[in-house]
Parts: sequence; C-alpha cells; structure tokens
Amino acid sequence: MATVNRQFTHVVVEQPGEPSVMTMTQSTLAMPTEGQVTIKVYAAGVNGPDIKQRVGAYPPPADASPIIGLEVAGEIVAVADDVTQWQVGDKVCALVPGGGYAELVNTYAAHCLPIPTGYSFVQAAALPETFFTVWGNLFIRGGLNAGETVLIHGGSGGIGTTAIQMASRLGATVFATSGSAEKCQYCLDQGASVAINYNEQHFVEPILEATNGLGVNVIMDIAGGDFINENLKAIATDGRMVSVAMQRGPQANVDIFRIMAKRVIWTGSTLRPQSVANKALIAQGLAEFVWPLLNSGKMSIPIDSVFPFSQVVQAHELMESGTHKGKIVLDLQADPR
Repeated sequence: MATVNRQFTHVVVEQPGEPSVMTMTQSTLAMPTEGQVTIKVYAAGVNGPDIKQRVGAYPPPADASPIIGLEVAGEIVAVADDVTQWQVGDKVCALVPGGGYAELVNTYAAHCLPIPTGYSFVQAAALPETFFTVWGNLFIRGGLNAGETVLIHGGSGGIGTTAIQMASRLGATVFATSGSAEKCQYCLDQGASVAINYNEQHFVEPILEATNGLGVNVIMDIAGGDFINENLKAIATDGRMVSVAMQRGPQANVDIFRIMAKRVIWTGSTLRPQSVANKALIAQGLAEFVWPLLNSGKMSIPIDSVFPFSQVVQAHELMESGTHKGKIVLDLQADPR
C-alpha cells in the first residue's frame, strides 16, 4: 500500500445547531481497511441528510466517520491489499459512509464509480448520493419498468431531478410535482411529461385525468404527511409507493382499505444504514444501466451552485432555503492550501 500523508483538513461540528456551528480542523485519517480505498477529495456534494446530521437529527452509524458528507469525487491515493478493481491514481466518484466534507476520506471500493466521460470533479461529486438513492428506491424497491408511469414529488430538488432524468431516459412516463411555476417548468425541462404546482393545484385530479383514471404505477414520495393518502388516490391498482423522505411530516392517517383494495405495495428505505453489500449491488446497477447514459450525454444533472470548501456555511444556508434547483457542491480545489 502506497504511503500517503494522512493529515487532512475537514469540517467539524462541536455541537448541533445552525450552519455557523461548522468550522474547520485537522486530523489524521486511518489507513483503509479490508475492501476500502482512500480518496483525495476534490469536490463533495451537499445533501439533505447533511443538514439533518448537522442539527443532530441524523447521527452517523457507529462504524462511520462522524464528519458530515456522503458523496465525493477525487483521486484514489491508497488501496487496501485486497482491492483489485481500483488502483492508485484512478479518478472516481463515490458514496461514502461519512467523512465527505474533508480533504481525504476512506470508503469501500465497491461504492466507487468512474468519473463519467467529460465530467469535472465538481459535476461528478453531484452524482453518488442521489443516484444511489434513486436507483435503490425507484428501480430496485419500486421496480419501475420501461413503459410504466411514475409520480415524483419534489421534482426540482437533487433527488427529484435525478429521478426524473433517470426514469424518463429508461423509458417511463414521468409526472412530477413542485412548489412554483418556475420549478414546474424546470421539471419539464428535465424530462417530466406533466408537472403540477401543488401550491396552486391538487395533484390527484391531473394525474387521474392524464392516465384515463388508472393512476400511476409507481410513486416516489419525499413528502410523507398529508400526501400519503393523496398518493393512494393517485396510484394504480397493483401500484408501488416508495417513501424516501418526510418533508411534510413523519406521521400520516392512512386509508388502509385503499391499500388493500388497490393491492398497493408501500415500501421505503434510507441509504446510509444499508449494508456494504446492498450498496455494492446498487453501484453495479448504476454501472450497467445508468453510467452509459451519463457517458453518452443523455443524462446531465444540473448543478445549482458551487461553493469553495471554506464557504460550507453558505452552502448549507442555501440548502436550507429550499430555493435551489439541482445540486449544491463544495469545490475543495477552489481554496488554495
């Protein structure tokens, strides 16, 4: 294993709170263990779970780094002795179990993917967390197939943008909801066939009208709360509903009979606690079915804003404002060190 300077700068949160609680410090990174690689981080994605971890609502698993950050892009600088699929010098983007807001991070070799053709590190850092989330939920758990219909809530966010593009490029008809006319147009630009402003119009009626009263085959829900029963009205018989977030609340009064009558499968997952093997299976699916779309230019996830690493506080403030469309990325190469 190559010798690498293991001293690195990273974000630290001494106590949960507002974005201003994030500061920088230095530590020494442990060597990669079995199945792992060390990545010199050039860019890191900013995601909703990062906000939750900062405020103390999403603690990392016991075996994960306590440093915030779930996705990175950079260069492999060390590999464990048993790793054969990657070599020092390879450029990758990767899902990490924690530690992404840092100059160095350890992650599993099976959770790395090559930088897509023509992508910068900043662009590639916007891929892993949302792509793993969407593939694992919409395609593995939700079983979305070409020729089916899907409703994606929150279509203008990072997960929504990814889900719209992935589903539409792989042959599904996409319906999306968002909270403004501008964001709905953004959803249409990403590949949605219909976009509904839920602040101005109830989404159930347009869905039923567009599907001749049948409803959609799959719903990817980030809303929770009061949207759950409305989803059950808009879903087709034998439909699948996948919960990936709870932005409108974690509790719902559910019409159980409607689930029974329509034979609805309701599932969901969170990504971070899943096993190394499960995440590796997701990575394999992405490599086989989605990375060719990225390499050919048929998918291109928009980036709303890029912040130097030193402006991580401002990046979190933007994420919490909800005004962004697409991804937010930290550029570690923008700060001279």
